[in-house]
Amino acid sequence: MQRNILTLFMMIMGSSLFAQESIETLSFSLDMIWLFIGAILVFVMQSGFALLETGLTRAKNAVNITMKNVMDFCFGAIVYWMIGWGLMYGKDALGGLIGTNQFFHAPMELNIENGNFYKSWFFQVVFAATSATIVSGAMAERTQFKSYLIYTCFISAFIYPISGHWVWGGGWLANLGFHDFAGSTVVHSVGGWAALMGAIVLGPRIGKYVKNPDGRVSIKAFPGHNIPYAALGVLLLFFGWFGFNAASTGVATVGDGGIWSGLNIARVAVTTCLAASAGAIGALVFSWIWFKKPDCSMTLNGLLAGLVSITAGCAIVSPGASIVIGFLGGILVVAAVEFIDKVLKVDDPVGASSVHLACGIFGTIAVGIWGNAPSAGVVGLLHGGGFHQLGIQLVGIVVVGAWAAVLSLLLFLAIKALVGLRVTPKEELMGLDITEHKAEAYTGFQIFSNM
Repeated sequence: MQRNILTLFMMIMGSSLFAQESIETLSFSLDMIWLFIGAILVFVMQSGFALLETGLTRAKNAVNITMKNVMDFCFGAIVYWMIGWGLMYGKDALGGLIGTNQFFHAPMELNIENGNFYKSWFFQVVFAATSATIVSGAMAERTQFKSYLIYTCFISAFIYPISGHWVWGGGWLANLGFHDFAGSTVVHSVGGWAALMGAIVLGPRIGKYVKNPDGRVSIKAFPGHNIPYAALGVLLLFFGWFGFNAASTGVATVGDGGIWSGLNIARVAVTTCLAASAGAIGALVFSWIWFKKPDCSMTLNGLLAGLVSITAGCAIVSPGASIVIGFLGGILVVAAVEFIDKVLKVDDPVGASSVHLACGIFGTIAVGIWGNAPSAGVVGLLHGGGFHQLGIQLVGIVVVGAWAAVLSLLLFLAIKALVGLRVTPKEELMGLDITEHKAEAYTGFQIFSNM
């Protein structure tokens, strides 16, 4: 009798242990699939950037833009595997400043630990590529292709990963309490600062700013050659952003039930959707008032502005707050485009600096105003948190901005001095498709250039 009871007890315990192991395996599998799907969605954003930048620039440079968007991912993936991942997620050193191991990391054993590495690496490499891709639009139509390949590698290998370590790799800003859920600062502001510095060092396109005999400067617009391309690109970016933001939970399962859990996926998707929609509306209304007509390119950038603005706080703000954040981001991007173009006289053909830098900064500040996640230690000004979180957010904005701006400026100056950064005036006027690639995007059609 006792032997039968003991046998039954062992069977029950064995079944329980097996069930527990099965639940853990199932949870890991769900998390793996979710992060993989999210990474694929973010990867689709490369197509969105390619179409957006191609559409908002002139036809004679379409091949060049396409090549840049393809190759910045291909080169970026290699250097991020070689160097970037280790700097961003390697063992912390120097008081949270840098990662120091996992370079060229390629575990071969098939187990959960190594599976975690592979899924995390794949999700993070598409983020690194996004930050580098932002730069190409601001420097479009006059950059040497070989120079582009140099700086896009450097951004993916060093500039993005080191500041990323401070926030997402367990570095000093994370320990300070800085919050950037999916990358308003880590990805977008870093790319935006690099884009702005590149456009400044490169200089404007020929004929963009012309000094008149009376001393005034005339500003010439170079309209994009294919607005439907640009619109399709923005919609693809909108689609991919649901992976960018929602998959930043890192898991599909409930876990501890906090903001980085599967419970938050749907809320992140809702706030992302509402902010993007409000951003487009805000830019539409503001540009309609400003320019007396509803401006399509501004509205498209307004949608992106809403997305960038909500990216930092998408997991910790209410749906209503996300609408306010997105709407203000849409207004901000119109004002930023006008300021950068007409006041600073910096030629950014697609408005990349305005979308990703200005709205990345605003989105990070928004965490300190509208954020409301006491369990995560983030309580904004409007929810009784005072200026504490807002102050931390401002510190992060300043230090990451200084890092990205100074390193990018030095990088572009070095490339300009050593190998050259800009094509010749003749090559620029002919178009980079013919001069850089000996190809045409629209073979059989005669391309008329307004400059």
